[in-house]
Amino acid sequence: MNEILNLILVLVAGFLLGAVFFGGLWWTVQKGLSSKRPAFWFLGSLLIRTSTAIAGFYLVSDGHWERLLICLFGFFVMRHIVVRLTRLPEEDPNQLIKEASNAT
Repeated sequence: MNEILNLILVLVAGFLLGAVFFGGLWWTVQKGLSSKRPAFWFLGSLLIRTSTAIAGFYLVSDGHWERLLICLFGFFVMRHIVVRLTRLPEEDPNQLIKEASNAT
């Protein structure tokens, strides 16, 4: 029973690492696009997000490959959630046709 609780905590840690990594990526893109020095934002964010994720995986796994695998699963599940939450609303295809016909 104790091992199942540990694995659930590892999964939650994977969710948190994924939220920090991919949420940080989304935030960096928002800041970097409007910045005068976007290279600073993108490079700094890459280093911070990657080092945080690797350190988190190392600490959570504690030398057990099963924990690492479950943490990675939570990490990638959170990737899909963040992508879905930050997606732009889809446009009506008919609206695109109207705009294209007005351009000519």
